[in-house]
Amino acid sequence: MYSPFRNEQGQPKDLADVAYEDLSQLADLEEGYVLEFKRTWNENVRKKIPKIIASFANSRGGWLVIGIADDDKSVCPIPRISADFSQIFGELCRHHVSPTPRFDARFIIDPANEKQGVVVVQVHEGDFPPYVADGVVEIREGSTSGPALGSALVELYGKATKRTQEIREFCQRTIWYPGDDRGIYLPDGSPQNAHAPFVNTKQHHSSVAINTTPNQRSVPIPLFSLYFFRMGSRANQSISRSAIDTHVNAMRSAFAQQAMECHVQHAHDSLILRASIAIPGGPAHSAIELFPDESIKLTVPAIMLELDAYEKAVNELKQDGIEIVSGARFIGATRTLKRVTRMASILDRYVRERSISWTSYAVAYELENMEGVMLWSAKETYRTYIRKHGLLFCGTTDGRSRIRYLDDGEHNSFRARQFAGSHFFEACGLPLGSPDPEDNTLVDALLRNGKPYQAG
Repeated sequence: MYSPFRNEQGQPKDLADVAYEDLSQLADLEEGYVLEFKRTWNENVRKKIPKIIASFANSRGGWLVIGIADDDKSVCPIPRISADFSQIFGELCRHHVSPTPRFDARFIIDPANEKQGVVVVQVHEGDFPPYVADGVVEIREGSTSGPALGSALVELYGKATKRTQEIREFCQRTIWYPGDDRGIYLPDGSPQNAHAPFVNTKQHHSSVAINTTPNQRSVPIPLFSLYFFRMGSRANQSISRSAIDTHVNAMRSAFAQQAMECHVQHAHDSLILRASIAIPGGPAHSAIELFPDESIKLTVPAIMLELDAYEKAVNELKQDGIEIVSGARFIGATRTLKRVTRMASILDRYVRERSISWTSYAVAYELENMEGVMLWSAKETYRTYIRKHGLLFCGTTDGRSRIRYLDDGEHNSFRARQFAGSHFFEACGLPLGSPDPEDNTLVDALLRNGKPYQAG
């Protein structure tokens, strides 16, 4: 995106990097399509803020600087007020503009007098125009703004439709996995029974006989994927080698904070990062796919019970009067939770390392090969629960969730870790957030070793 401020190398500066001395660069610039000046902060300027921000959002984005004379571009510091300008502008937009545009605002203090400074506002190009300010769709017209008419309105609606489709297309797994997991052991049985549910003999007085002598058989890998699409313009997007290195170093740091190695694989338009070296056709590894604009995809394979654990689970269930049909699949609750939340925590650490807010993302999750997969734990709390309620398992077919836009004001405390853990285990039948004390006891025992688990 355009920036009126440049560093020593002539590269555009982000708002976070703008210093007071950089304001002198504005002396050579004129107000226009992406830049507007206001000398003072008064009630008249305050009333114009929603219109100005909406017009930038409906166009290509832009910058508003309050404390710069629009005639000679001299710096005219405005008094520092007790309220935060970001909050003031946010409230103005929430009350006067629909939908709420994305922008960032800073009050840059005058080093010579901390009681005064200049307000710099960066308005991002809107993802879902038109943005309506007090009933009017404003667009930039030279150095001012005016109502959008005819073809301009059609273009704005078309832009929103295109962005929605772009997000939907992004939210699908592009990290490659083999079609099956050759390390999983299952009882003998026909492939069509692979997703059949359990049978509780105490409740139904019937059972399906099980052959507890397992043979190795290939089955689909249960996969859980998170998709984080970073909002903003992608027009003519390019990224330097140094920027890529910055992203990689931040991701390495995030892995290291989780006491994990970081192995980087280059793809045609992304980087794939894993905690261990992957071999084609080998064991399924969790993987993070990082794109140049810092959109992210995370895929986590569920941990299936291996031979010994599988046999033990079947025998314990049989003791409880629960017999399992042939071909049943189990995932370990504790180990899988650890894998899901540990990988998602890397994403939380990455955005903090990069000073990115989750509110700049749209998020969705996807389940693959999960239908009929049963949750297993050897904890007595779980066994007591299933004697009464039956085994927990994924009772729906696979699919993608709806897309959530995290800039809606409801997700300011969003964390990938909580989001991933809650939605994966809800999909497996775990009753998160239930008002039933018995359900809560089970969740606490399985997911937090007795400590409350809260989904964000």
